[in-house]
Amino acid sequence: MEQSITPETEEKIRTELKRIVTELNLSDAQKDQAREAIALASLNYQHYKKSGQVPTEKEVAAMRVVFRERLVKFLTPEQLKKWDAEVAKARTMWWETH
Repeated sequence: MEQSITPETEEKIRTELKRIVTELNLSDAQKDQAREAIALASLNYQHYKKSGQVPTEKEVAAMRVVFRERLVKFLTPEQLKKWDAEVAKARTMWWETH
């Protein structure tokens, strides 16, 4: 079932992303790259939102793949492993509440 993301959920996602980024202990350069990756992902989602479309599960999965590919370019293997674990945990908590 496809769901629209509410403004409240968007804020929760932003808060969770900030928490995860803090947990990764990024360098200043990595923080800049993370902000850019998050901004690009947000713009992509906003494109759907403004057009009145709700991305399909397949489209959301593709967006996640593109986002992760951006992360791979600047996170260390240890940071990437931690990112994946934190995102999986956050996703599980989100699905349990929806």
